[in-house]
Amino acid sequence: MRKNNIIRYTFLALAALAGLSACRGGRESQEVQTDGFVRIQGPDLVTPDGSKFFIVGTNLGNWLNPEGYMFGFGRTNAPRQINDLFCQLVGPDFTAEFWQKFKDNYITRKDIEYIASTGANTVRLPFHYKLFTDEDYMGLNSCQDGFARVDSVVEWCRDNGLYLILDMHDAPGGQTGDNIDDSYGYPWLLESEKSQQQFCDIWRKIADYYKNEPVILGYELINEPIAPYFDTDALNARLEPLHKRAVAAIREVDPNHIILIGAPQWNSNFAPLKDTDYDQGLMFTCHRYGGEPTAEAIRSYIEFRDKSGRPMYMGEIGHNTDSWQADFVKTMTDNNIGYTFWPYKKRDSSCMMGIGMPEEWQEIVRYSEGPHATFSEMRESMPDRDKVRKAMTEFLDSCLIENCHPQEGYIASMGLKPMPVSRN
Repeated sequence: MRKNNIIRYTFLALAALAGLSACRGGRESQEVQTDGFVRIQGPDLVTPDGSKFFIVGTNLGNWLNPEGYMFGFGRTNAPRQINDLFCQLVGPDFTAEFWQKFKDNYITRKDIEYIASTGANTVRLPFHYKLFTDEDYMGLNSCQDGFARVDSVVEWCRDNGLYLILDMHDAPGGQTGDNIDDSYGYPWLLESEKSQQQFCDIWRKIADYYKNEPVILGYELINEPIAPYFDTDALNARLEPLHKRAVAAIREVDPNHIILIGAPQWNSNFAPLKDTDYDQGLMFTCHRYGGEPTAEAIRSYIEFRDKSGRPMYMGEIGHNTDSWQADFVKTMTDNNIGYTFWPYKKRDSSCMMGIGMPEEWQEIVRYSEGPHATFSEMRESMPDRDKVRKAMTEFLDSCLIENCHPQEGYIASMGLKPMPVSRN
């Protein structure tokens, strides 16, 4: 086991977060603190007492940015598509109530306690930008609850000695051009001045609010920008200027936190990132699914890390056999690349915590995979609505950690210790 329990931590002695309404945007009256934060030292992260810190943990995917495959859907896979699907099946009111309860149940204090009990030291929290706006999202159409949700995770992480990485998984306009960014099939963020300004404004608001919070290890600007389906040369050239613009917005209010920079084409192509020294608080994040679990498979990541002289972190890895994952953990550890596996919780297996799906859930899956592009197709393929409501209600209980099933082989392959779940 690596040093997963390094200092449970200096920040445990710091004051608890002050209460805040979900609609308020910051703590402007506070002076910025300048100590107590994880820092960068060459290719390493160090804790406030100077100890090396090696990231080991998981991602809270699907909680604040739903993905279809985690519910068993294939064709219906982006957050807005899932919401539309539920609205067709049970109406907007029931759907809004479902999302509110989903956010209450899917990740709770007990989930964070469990993650800590395995020896993990970090969680990465993917979120949708709409959680920090007044746009319609996950059951609310004004006064979104992003700060309230993140505040809860911050408190739970503090109480359990975990660090937290905030990851904007879905950016204004869409940064990827696929389902994972809830876009319209193209990375419009890279072409839209309005979206870029909103992107920077949201990060500035988040940074101003959390500028004094050392439980947060860092801000990950943008997840997996620019999928490889497009004119990548033209779009890639626009990415680093956007990074610099967002970093400058954050630094207007927050000199403390690390800022994590991902590469285009699934966080894998670092060649377009030419400047690594425009901010002393930068580190880099890569992703890897599939391929050989060897150092050669991530040679370009290692070389970029060595050239930049800054830390490299594997933000997402997983969805493979336990033996493959264990081999890749050794590769990453041997090469000083910390990691958070994807995901912590979803239906069935290939995660830390498996959800047993309700019996009637297949009715929802059947409808989601069938034709319902026109109103007549909706009517012809509509399942029994009472069964759908029952399945959605039961899912809200099934996703509670006390009703889930630890995937012991998966957890062990992460270099962590499988633990039983308290059913109390």
